[in-house]
Amino acid sequence: MYQALYRKYRPQTFDDVVGQGSVTETLKSQLDSGRLSHAYLFTGSRGTGKTSCAKILAKAVNCEQPQGGNPCNRCAACRSIDAGSCVDVLEIDAASNNGVDHVRALRDEAVYTPSQVKKRVYIIDEVHMLSIAAFNALLKIIEEPPEHLLFILATTELHKVPATILSRCQRFSFRRIRQEDIADRLQFVAYQEKIDLQPDAAALLARLGDGALRDGLSLLDQCASASDGTVTRETVCGVLGLAGEQRTAELLLAIAAHDAPAALTVFGDLYAAGKDLAAMLGELGSLARDLLIAKTAPKLADLSAVATEQRKQLADALSPAELLRVVSTVQQTASGFASSADRRLDTELCLLELCDPSLSQDASALSARIGRLETQHAAGVTVQAKPAPAPEKPKPQAAETPKEAPKPAASPAAQGDTLPQGFWPEYVEKIKGVVPPGIFGQLKGAVRPVLQDDKLFLESDADVMKRLLKENPAILPRLNETASAMLGRQVEVRAVVEGERAGVSQDDPMQMLLDFGGEHGDIFHINQ
Repeated sequence: MYQALYRKYRPQTFDDVVGQGSVTETLKSQLDSGRLSHAYLFTGSRGTGKTSCAKILAKAVNCEQPQGGNPCNRCAACRSIDAGSCVDVLEIDAASNNGVDHVRALRDEAVYTPSQVKKRVYIIDEVHMLSIAAFNALLKIIEEPPEHLLFILATTELHKVPATILSRCQRFSFRRIRQEDIADRLQFVAYQEKIDLQPDAAALLARLGDGALRDGLSLLDQCASASDGTVTRETVCGVLGLAGEQRTAELLLAIAAHDAPAALTVFGDLYAAGKDLAAMLGELGSLARDLLIAKTAPKLADLSAVATEQRKQLADALSPAELLRVVSTVQQTASGFASSADRRLDTELCLLELCDPSLSQDASALSARIGRLETQHAAGVTVQAKPAPAPEKPKPQAAETPKEAPKPAASPAAQGDTLPQGFWPEYVEKIKGVVPPGIFGQLKGAVRPVLQDDKLFLESDADVMKRLLKENPAILPRLNETASAMLGRQVEVRAVVEGERAGVSQDDPMQMLLDFGGEHGDIFHINQ
């Protein structure tokens, strides 16, 4: 019967454990000196060797011929523990035996001396799954166990274990295994199994293992069963539904160029090839993360899988703020896949938002756009606005008699004295209750004032104003009095018509009145 690689190559001694030298050396030293604790707690992420070390420790404390802290794996005790037939070494899954009744039964059995080996060993896996009542039932026997009893607890979530249990155990933390160590172990297993594992494929599998050797071995097992004995990088990508670094780099280059059609084209090709969308976004986020690390801490980055040319293009095109936005947007989209009705649509919207930051109004998008401008400015790239379209040239027309060019308007200095700012609206408001409605309407909407020497000319296009003042001579003194009070000197108000300016002398203010009114006539509409 075929046995999975991670089971077949489970470490049998402490020396076989990969990447946990500090833990294994300490345990071997305790076994050699005989200074063993009554309870151990192994913590760490999945696939790092917690359960394997627990089984090795259970064999080592019962081994009849230990070798430097390692079990011999040849004596009756070692063979029975490996076969799972030793009744004194029990492995309990706390996820399915988490009730207080299970722990009470364990506690009642633990007081009996072992029948086959020297020590009775209880390996409780995923101990954090025990209920509070179960932990309380376990507490007393862990605190004061019989001499023949050894507890080995294992958990991936240390924060869920009560402090009363932690204080009664020796704690060993298992770290994530380095990618180099995982790749070396995969090469060893592949050699034993006569699998032609290419170095770049081993590196990719080690990366996908994410610090867990068991995951790496499971992926190798899956890829080897789908190949003809040779596992390449392309084989891994095809079997696991990955886009691959090169295609992912093409997708990120399209995002950096804000080229939505190119990004959707690459995505469409990958989708048609059956690539997993979650894995695709994961690769995109990982590449953006590596580039971000390369920009902020170059010595810690690993971009060996990306072509040098693409690597340089990506580093030049994307600012740290844009890379951070890519990572956060991809993670947010991938996290919503569990409840998504259409993952393809979600992925396409994610790519469109990444290609055009203006579609998103959040702070990260704004920061990315500013970061891009800063990068361009630092690189000496001039950002220019699009030039306005040139006005259309008028089509040539038939020859006409050239018109005489208009005379330039006289300068304000030649038009007369300058009226104080806001004079006319205030003046009209003051005489509002003095003049008849007909005259007030003319003053408000059809009069252009010009001050020349001691005369205030009220110019209009028609003679209506002139006629109204002639018919109401009693109004004129009031107009003169108000204007004089506002200007601080004696002035005389006169009503003139634009046509009367034609033959005026240089001393006559009418020409200046017309020019000034044509330029500032809009001020008469303020109070409308």
